[in-house]
Amino acid sequence: MTEQLQSGSTRMSAREVWTLAVVCSAVAMVVGAAAALNTALPVMAVETGATQNELTWIVDGYTLCLAALLLPAGALGDRYGRRGVLLIGLAVVAVSSAAPIWLDSPQWLIGMRALAGVGAALVMPATLSLVTATFPAEHRTRAVTIWSSIVAVGGIGGLIGSGLLLEKWSWQSIFVAFAAVAVVLFVLSWTVPPSREQSPPPFDIPGALLAVVAVGLFVLGMLEAPIRGWTDPLALTAILAGSVCAVAFVLVELRRDAPLLDMNLFRNRAFGAGATSIAFQFLATFALFFLISQYTQLVLGYSPLQSGLALAPMALPLLAATIAIPWLLPRVGLRWLTFTGLALSGVGLFALSFLDAEDGYLTAALTLLVFSTGLGLCAAPATTAIVDNTPDEQQGVASAVNDATREIGAAVGIALAGSLLAATYGHSIAPAVEALPDAAKEPVGSSLAAALEVSKLAGPQGEQLADFARSAFMDGMSDAAHVLGVIVIVAAGVAAVYAPRRRRTPETTDEPAFVND
Repeated sequence: MTEQLQSGSTRMSAREVWTLAVVCSAVAMVVGAAAALNTALPVMAVETGATQNELTWIVDGYTLCLAALLLPAGALGDRYGRRGVLLIGLAVVAVSSAAPIWLDSPQWLIGMRALAGVGAALVMPATLSLVTATFPAEHRTRAVTIWSSIVAVGGIGGLIGSGLLLEKWSWQSIFVAFAAVAVVLFVLSWTVPPSREQSPPPFDIPGALLAVVAVGLFVLGMLEAPIRGWTDPLALTAILAGSVCAVAFVLVELRRDAPLLDMNLFRNRAFGAGATSIAFQFLATFALFFLISQYTQLVLGYSPLQSGLALAPMALPLLAATIAIPWLLPRVGLRWLTFTGLALSGVGLFALSFLDAEDGYLTAALTLLVFSTGLGLCAAPATTAIVDNTPDEQQGVASAVNDATREIGAAVGIALAGSLLAATYGHSIAPAVEALPDAAKEPVGSSLAAALEVSKLAGPQGEQLADFARSAFMDGMSDAAHVLGVIVIVAAGVAAVYAPRRRRTPETTDEPAFVND
């Protein structure tokens, strides 16, 4: 790590390295918290009596509040101080993570997780904007690359960490860990240099409200659609209403003298290509996580910890990118790194569609490495394109755009993967469901996890039912991965045309330069 920080034309100062370490630790905590509880849901269901819907909202309440509040939170940091917003966010995360140690009813858990999402929304854009607003230009690309890599591996770290805790302690230990980490980071963040806009304009309240409603409703609809169905009134209304509010947000922002988000930023093709690339990156990443975590646990029979560790090889190409991208970006350019990265990620997803239940982990690991190599090539360039094409006084909002596109992309990816998997699984398992007693038809037809539980009670025919259900799941995973892989590969082709080409600059510079044509 020290070597890569010291590469390039000049070395980072000790204070810059320390600041980067603190803000990267904070964003890793936020991303890890989004994934960590997935491993504990079965235990939580037994010990708290939570229904399946309540378990879903224990996870999704965090995601929904995080996504909805990112843009206003980024603007608050620009206007009133990025370090201050970071500190408030860490305090909120600490309190909301500590509360479930004592307040452990499903309703309290949902409320505290939603509150933690509010804190996370304050933390996430503040971390990146502190880097981009305080680091000198010659160090910014390296710092942003490291930040992007940490975001990409944070979810894997959350899964592995929670799995380790559950090996010895109860599910409350996950909340204890996050509360303790948030308190430590709160103390350390006082050492980070403050940063704020010198003459901030008035806060755009109409824009902030429209942004919260638009993103919140759209993400809500995307989270509910795989569960309720795409034609369900709640899911469909939320998606449509969120889309209408997004249009209203754009129209309002174009008329404001001091908008929450300057829509003219999207006229810059580097900025627009970066934001679009990030959305597709996280669509692909969270779709992959959704599929592969079920494959490893339900088909390969891994424990939650083993499932988390199975994703660990993905971190290798992402960490290698922290060394390679600062050198590659100014020489290759945004267009070709985005195209190559998205294309490889799409190929990795597409390859997942050819997995067989008998293939085992090594074949799956190869697809994960292909996928994460692509992600490593395009993640940091996309974030760099956003922050390098935004004025310094709007870095908080730029960071929030970067983060909001991640969350929206993730919600869409999970929704598509879940819906495609469920549709094919339901069709493939139908012949077996018809022969079952009425009480068993609904659970077996709904998911592989439920089918495996029923198979344990089915006597001699149980193993045959389990094998049939696993085969149906593999059919569903194949179809989902096939469609999603094609979507990402098409997005790569669009990026090859739309993303700006590299400006001709001397080979000695470490900073990217893009031509907006």
